[in-house]
Amino acid sequence: MTRKHLILIAAGGSAALLLGAFIFQYFGYAPCQLCLWQRWPHAAAILIGAIGLGIGGRILPAVGGIAALTTAGIGLYHTGVERKWWLGPASCTGNGDGLSGLSGNDLLSMDGPKLIMCDQVSWEMFGLSMASWNMVFSLILVGFWIAALRRS
Repeated sequence: MTRKHLILIAAGGSAALLLGAFIFQYFGYAPCQLCLWQRWPHAAAILIGAIGLGIGGRILPAVGGIAALTTAGIGLYHTGVERKWWLGPASCTGNGDGLSGLSGNDLLSMDGPKLIMCDQVSWEMFGLSMASWNMVFSLILVGFWIAALRRS
């Protein structure tokens, strides 16, 4: 496989994962804060891939690999939060002060924004949550970025 093919697969994989996240959101699976954090490195990898298809060199595949590794790391962290291996951000988990400052009316209101908890699994397949699947597929994409880097 050529360098361009590898970059196309890696960036296309990020695009597919990001599109999948948006499809899940469209069908009612609202993202939590950690889910949103996992999307940004995919967006960066797509942009890096688009630029990398036209420009040679080693820097862009390396940065693309770092972007994929970053989202995999956030996915690992999110998985740990979901499985109660460690504490998550207080703003979106049941372990902190994320709800302090809200009155009873705020909590019962149907008009305000809905708080999506980061420590609750909203969907899973084969025992893995969306965060876990993002980690697995993102690590595979890291392999494609590394292969593209070696062909640079």
